[in-house]
Amino acid sequence: MTSNRAPGEAMVEVTGVTRVFRSAGTTVRAVDDVSLTIGRGEFMAVVGRSGSGKTTLLNLIAGLDQPDEGRILVDGQEVSRFNDRQMTEFRRHQVGFVFQSFGLLPLLSAEENVDLALRIAGAGLRERQQRTRELLALVGLTERAHHRPYELSGGEQQRVAVARALANQPALVIADEPTGELDSTTGAQIFALLRDVAAAGVTVIAATHDPFVMEHVDRVLEMSDGRLLPEGEGLIVSQHVTKRSAPSATMNSAGSGRADVPPARPSPR
Repeated sequence: MTSNRAPGEAMVEVTGVTRVFRSAGTTVRAVDDVSLTIGRGEFMAVVGRSGSGKTTLLNLIAGLDQPDEGRILVDGQEVSRFNDRQMTEFRRHQVGFVFQSFGLLPLLSAEENVDLALRIAGAGLRERQQRTRELLALVGLTERAHHRPYELSGGEQQRVAVARALANQPALVIADEPTGELDSTTGAQIFALLRDVAAAGVTVIAATHDPFVMEHVDRVLEMSDGRLLPEGEGLIVSQHVTKRSAPSATMNSAGSGRADVPPARPSPR
């Protein structure tokens, strides 16, 4: 996606957003009066226990759901007021998705899974072929292009999912528990890849339970009972800060940092 908005500007603006679910006489405020601003090229994580509302918040930002109250702007567009056609175009061209379960089509190869995203967007054959090669090279899977998902490891499948998410050059990538089915080392590699995506100017928002994500991102916010807590507050965030302050939690036996977690880039703020 091409935009004339300058780097550092707000990419996502959430203002007073509430989403309520009702079932069998029960009302759940999954997202409760949340306001949030995320900069262009920022890599931000939303953490919280299951049921805290983080996935619902990501779905609202991505246009997979609409709020009952409040406004959501993405790249200056008020997506919370889009009709069905506008929402489809928004999701197809401006947002990339990475899910916990990978979401690959099992009968298609890695190459074909990436190509399909471009085909749906209306790209021509030559553009699809070139872009697919570039993306598989980016995620280190050139040699695995013709393998189907069942022939790939979990980490390789998630790399294909990242390549597919980037197919249409989105300005925003939504990653919902992208390392939930991966071991810690592979998960760290996926987050390092997403960090590189953000360094290229793409805004990345991840919902996660993975404690290692906090070593990769620019900012971490915690949700609890549908509310977004002030930056630096929350049980998960405070536990991480405590662990980082202890020498045994941040240094290995040789006195250096974790070898499997690349260092986070400096925050742009």
